[in-house]
Amino acid sequence: MVLGYRVETFVIRTRFAPSPTGPLHLGHAYSAITAHDFARVQGGEFLLRIEDIDQSRARPVWEAQILDDLHWLGLTWHGPVLRQSERLTTYSEAIEILNAAGLLYCCTCTRRDIAQAVSAPQEGVLTHSCPDSTVYPGTCRSSDETIKRIEGAPLRLNMALALNGRSSVSFMELISLQSLPKININNTKYIIDKIGDIVILRKNEEAAYHLAVVVDDAAQDITHVVRGDDLKLATPIHAVLQQLLGLPTPTYMHHPLIRDETGKRLAKRDDAKAISKFRAEGATPAGIRAMIGL
Repeated sequence: MVLGYRVETFVIRTRFAPSPTGPLHLGHAYSAITAHDFARVQGGEFLLRIEDIDQSRARPVWEAQILDDLHWLGLTWHGPVLRQSERLTTYSEAIEILNAAGLLYCCTCTRRDIAQAVSAPQEGVLTHSCPDSTVYPGTCRSSDETIKRIEGAPLRLNMALALNGRSSVSFMELISLQSLPKININNTKYIIDKIGDIVILRKNEEAAYHLAVVVDDAAQDITHVVRGDDLKLATPIHAVLQQLLGLPTPTYMHHPLIRDETGKRLAKRDDAKAISKFRAEGATPAGIRAMIGL
């Protein structure tokens, strides 16, 4: 048992984990319905999580709208809703496990510092995209001053140290919900070079998404994570953290994104695609399913 979690008799469990920072759009509907229906067909359970750890942006009115829209779509979930804002102590426990293992370091770099380091040819750092936008150049990694915990400073994972002695990190992945899972193997050099030292604790003392999501998936005994292709690059990170924390690794399925007429993926600012707007215009749950191809 790690972090208070236990492995129970195997039951398929999926989840939908929206942030209450805006209205649900068609892309959210696709992800929620897909996860819900997959669990139901397998005789399993569908769970709901509200990722409201960013209290500066989370709003009760949006959470209420999310719950109402999901009910309207005909989705039901097993057990109580899990809210990240109520789990800060658990995230702190996970962070302390990593810190006690010597895998975290304080980072005092600003966004401007990182941008300047990445753009400087002499630094020799990578400039391509990754789950955290840019591969961190490691400025604070070897600084004596940042070895100590600095109040208010973000904490990063020393990825090379975390993966020391390992040649690969793997997880099981479904290409489609009808296929058999296949193993997805990621070379550790790729993770170190192309992803780098991710933030674990943000400067506002909030657990970063990567840390919170793996702790929450374990807490809810999630067996299958169904989510969009935009999070596929993050999955090797989550597999790393699950191994470091002794947590189970779910099977992952990354579905295509719902896009607008120009091919751009939907975002919460795209209110024109909001479920509530379609509802107000007389759409039905079946009509929404037809719009998104389900």
